[in-house]
Amino acid sequence: MARQATAEWKGDLKGGSGHVKFGSGAYEGDYSFTSRFEDKAGANPEEMVGAAYAGCFSMALANTLAGMGFVANSVHTTADVHMGKDDKGFLISRIDLTVVADVPGVDEATFQEQAEKMRTGCIIARALAATPSTMKATLKK
Repeated sequence: MARQATAEWKGDLKGGSGHVKFGSGAYEGDYSFTSRFEDKAGANPEEMVGAAYAGCFSMALANTLAGMGFVANSVHTTADVHMGKDDKGFLISRIDLTVVADVPGVDEATFQEQAEKMRTGCIIARALAATPSTMKATLKK
C-alpha cells in the first residue's frame, strides 16, 4: 500500500506560491512563504506534519486501548510543531502533543503508559523519530 500527495511550487521562495493536494482528494490547498514563515492564510508543510502525527497518534491510542477492552469515546490530540534553525538550516525542532481523552473504565496509569507508547510507536511517530517530541496527556474523569 502506498499513499500519495503532490505539491507544486512556482517562483522564488518569498514571492512564489505553491499548491498541495492529497491523492485521496480529502484535502487540497495553497501555501506560500507567508503562510509558512509568517501568520498569513494558507496551508504549510509543518501543519500537515502535525495533522499527520495527531491523527496517527489518536487512532493508534484508541486502537490499543480498545484492544485492552477500553473503547474510547474520543481521543483529541493537538500537535504544536515548532520550527528552529541549526547550522544546516531550518528544521522542525520539536513537536508537542496535547491529548485529552474520554475513555470509560481505563485507569490513569494504563492510559499514561499506552499514550507514551503511542507517542513514539505510532506509524508517523516512527517516521519522525529524529524529531524530539513531548506529550501532556489528560484522561477525562
